[in-house]
Amino acid sequence: MDLVPALEEPLKKVLGPATAKVMAEHLGLHTVGDLLHHYPRRYEERGQLTHLADLPMDEHATVVAQVADARLMTFASSKAPRGKGQRLEVTITDGSGRLQLVFFGNGVHKPHKDLLPGTRAMFSGKVSVFNRRLQLAHPAYELLRGDGDEAAETVDTWAGSLIPLYPATAKLESWKIAKAVQTVLPSAQEAVDPLPDSLREGRGLVSLPEALLKIHRPHTKADVEDARARLKWDEAFVLQVALARRRHADAQLPAVARRPRPDGLLTAFDAKLPFTLTDGQRKVSAEIFGDLATEHPMHRLLQGEVGSGKTMVALRAMLAVVDAGGQAAMLAPTEVLAQQHHRSITEMMGELAEGGMLGGAEDSTKVVLLTGSMGTAARRQALLDLVTGEAGIVIGTHALIEDKVQFHDLGLVVVDEQHRFGVEQRDALRGKGKQPPHLLVMTATPIPRTVAMTVFGDLETSVLDQLPAGRSPIASHVVPAADKPHFLARAWERVREEVSNGHQAYVVCPRIGDEEEGKAKKKSPEDDAEKRPPLAVLDIADQLAKGPLQGLRVEVLHGRMPPDDKDAVMRRFAAGETDVLVATTVIEVGVNVPNATAMVIMDADRFGVSQLHQLRGRVGRGSAPGLCLLVSEMPEASPARQRLTAVASTLDGFELSRIDLEQRREGDVLGQAQSGVRSSLRMLTVIDDEEIIAEAREEAAAVVAADLELKRLPGLRTALDALLDEEREQYLDKG
Repeated sequence: MDLVPALEEPLKKVLGPATAKVMAEHLGLHTVGDLLHHYPRRYEERGQLTHLADLPMDEHATVVAQVADARLMTFASSKAPRGKGQRLEVTITDGSGRLQLVFFGNGVHKPHKDLLPGTRAMFSGKVSVFNRRLQLAHPAYELLRGDGDEAAETVDTWAGSLIPLYPATAKLESWKIAKAVQTVLPSAQEAVDPLPDSLREGRGLVSLPEALLKIHRPHTKADVEDARARLKWDEAFVLQVALARRRHADAQLPAVARRPRPDGLLTAFDAKLPFTLTDGQRKVSAEIFGDLATEHPMHRLLQGEVGSGKTMVALRAMLAVVDAGGQAAMLAPTEVLAQQHHRSITEMMGELAEGGMLGGAEDSTKVVLLTGSMGTAARRQALLDLVTGEAGIVIGTHALIEDKVQFHDLGLVVVDEQHRFGVEQRDALRGKGKQPPHLLVMTATPIPRTVAMTVFGDLETSVLDQLPAGRSPIASHVVPAADKPHFLARAWERVREEVSNGHQAYVVCPRIGDEEEGKAKKKSPEDDAEKRPPLAVLDIADQLAKGPLQGLRVEVLHGRMPPDDKDAVMRRFAAGETDVLVATTVIEVGVNVPNATAMVIMDADRFGVSQLHQLRGRVGRGSAPGLCLLVSEMPEASPARQRLTAVASTLDGFELSRIDLEQRREGDVLGQAQSGVRSSLRMLTVIDDEEIIAEAREEAAAVVAADLELKRLPGLRTALDALLDEEREQYLDKG
């Protein structure tokens, strides 16, 4: 729920240009509606002080506390050499702890007068450490008592028994935001309610104006609960209505039903498989074949743990479509991955992939690769095979989307690693069919059910959660390089041991290392002291080859190498001609070398949880057990190290994705970190509010089925338009 027409008044008209400018620049708030939807993060109770014991380091904090004592001191400094420098030290307490406030120079006079022992006030500033004690330097403060007009105004501002604390910035303290909210609060009465009356009454939810009033000026904790329950519903419901309308629109599109011939290519392929499919693969394949047999385009998300056999399921779907006379295209995010898929699919199919060639099987087709870096002749031949229908299966990168690429009859699009493709690309490829083709989206990043409902809400979801027989467990350990350097030395010994046993290893680094000098140096000296630049492939490869891994065959792989070089390196590694591959995350997705058993991830704290899980999935793909070592210099108590410990402690991707979500801000889940748009989720937390999201999805489906254009629900229409301004619409499309 964002804007409502009555609330579109720009803040600069209401609050004045200076405050409005800070709100726009630092909080992304432009209108009265935006400000009303900037909810308090938490509330302080009148009689209860903030826990000083829980203050976050290096963050802006607001505390309510009492002055215990105040001392004015003089000192000598370069600016005041004759001992005329002044420093005011104020100690405040809240029963849970004490905190020192310091004021310097000319800034001491007012607080010296205001902050007498016994005075209660709100203090806001950045928490730092001085002489091993927490302190706030030059905090802003607001007295919670006074006399005359000032007292009346303060009591008025903080009327009610709960003090709202807002997400604030250094430029705008929480209580200034609170005062601004008080100014615009009367407009809340004009908020148009997006929820249908029957839904609101049926669930006992308060009206939207009442919810806005209670969230900003609660008298009791029950007020806050009422408001939150209502506002969460708005967010979940409006988003699910948007998704339900998309699903409805997609379901109206016509598509060609694709049913495999009883003894065609798919049957021949299944007959020559050297292993049996897992129950999960059978179940998901059945769901996909059911979708392909309908006259509306399939829109299915296939989630599968790293190594759960998604490619096999996708290949069988592609063969079914080829059997039915259509063509299938697989879109991969990188050339390395496209080449890898092409290799593994032609190997799995054998003579079935040699359509039109001598020695090709009777029921065979051609499998072509199309990437941006192919030679002209090979490219021309691939394009020809596609337009004539000679090639039933094409695997490629973004090059598939170019205008020149024409299909004979495109029936199925498989998108690998969905989160790397924008909707424009997905739709451009879908637009190449005579009618919309069926769509299968695959991801190895496990997505909790709630996120799947929220982010991929326009796709049906299938999950592969069993690993195929013969896959080995992966042991993961954190290597604390700073605390225990001998652990790192042992890590390199372990790599040598794996190689001497006939296996291979990966070493992953966050950076390539040939970045231009200028770019790498734009850092302040403080940054350098605190954070050295991430370790780089080229530097590490050099150090390893000359040091701990001397005598082993070490090669490098990164995204800026020419495509032919990348492919040659991968081929040598796959063929066992290289012992250790030092790479960036280009190996994160889909690279399959069963003989690689060990992986050392340098600066592992620089990677996200799901990325580490993806990377780790590159080892243990054969019958020998895998080993993943997460190297970090972060101190043991840091959140980064806790994240690594979590990754080391479980191989369950769904569990890790929950941990990942809980550690990141909710907005990032909805891709906001990438798109730069503020999250539309302010109240709803995707992990905790699973029930609300599931119920909202059902309600939304019913509302859309009964009234697709929402003619009877103008408030909901308005809320939708606000949610789906262009950027949000695109974002939802990107899924």
